[in-house]
Amino acid sequence: MKLSSQIKPISYLKAHAAEIVRSLGERREPLVITQNGEAKVVIQDIESYEQTQETMALLKILALGNRQIEEGRVQPAADAIKRLRERREDR
Repeated sequence: MKLSSQIKPISYLKAHAAEIVRSLGERREPLVITQNGEAKVVIQDIESYEQTQETMALLKILALGNRQIEEGRVQPAADAIKRLRERREDR
């Protein structure tokens, strides 16, 4: 994806909003909007946004897990499974 081809001024957004929305849904590429020659916002279709949010959530979970490993806050899988089975039996 070439981001340079997806940069438009805010005036273009104002004049072509419906076309931009349709294009974002079809191409699934973000669009950078500039104001006074500076990049100000990025817009994207909802499916891409949701996928990005899910990816970020998974990365946060992985980072938390790595931090717990580094801190020694781990236990053998067999112990965890045993504890879960005991909880289920107690119910």
